[in-house]
Amino acid sequence: MWFAGPARRAPLAGRPQALRPGFSLEPGMRVGLFGGSFNPAHEGHAHVAETARRRLGLDRVIWLVSPQNPLKSSHETASLAARMAGARRLAHGPAMRVSDLETKLGSAYTVDTIRWLKARYPGVRFVWIMGADSLASFHRWRGWTQIMREVPVAVVSRPWISLRSRFSPAARRFAGARVSSAQASTLLNRPPPGWVFLRGPLNFQSSTLLRERMRRTAS
Repeated sequence: MWFAGPARRAPLAGRPQALRPGFSLEPGMRVGLFGGSFNPAHEGHAHVAETARRRLGLDRVIWLVSPQNPLKSSHETASLAARMAGARRLAHGPAMRVSDLETKLGSAYTVDTIRWLKARYPGVRFVWIMGADSLASFHRWRGWTQIMREVPVAVVSRPWISLRSRFSPAARRFAGARVSSAQASTLLNRPPPGWVFLRGPLNFQSSTLLRERMRRTAS
């Protein structure tokens, strides 16, 4: 099994203030960072984002559409414009923002994006949001232990994989930092590492199933 090594400490793209991210954040805001390929975006993504927003009391959820997931094939990844458009169709409400920040930064790794955002917005309280399917493979991400120590993490239950994800290497490694779901609203007030597993009604859509359905339709 391959484990990601350490990631750089310095943010990319020079001085954090030199780049315009396309959204504005104010000191004191509680902001969720929801990253992914969104290839394509679907209702399951919207369910994860809205569940985290509501349970954590977030002012904003920023959908960070990645230029290319290093763990996935570029041949199966739609254009950034198509994935951004799909995410915008689902990111409903004034609290939701869709961003191509990682493309602007030239950032391939989540930990670098997080460090840039923390440097750019020092008064904002960030939390990383992921579905349970991402927690199951989180130990393969570059700098995954550093991510846990940079920001709190909220994991939202997903079909079929929620039980396995709770016994994943990342969940075991940071078992002592887990916050009960009853205390989810306090997560952003705690210093990292800290994470919470949010259970709720399950949405069964997935990008993999949608891509397979599109392939069958096209054939």
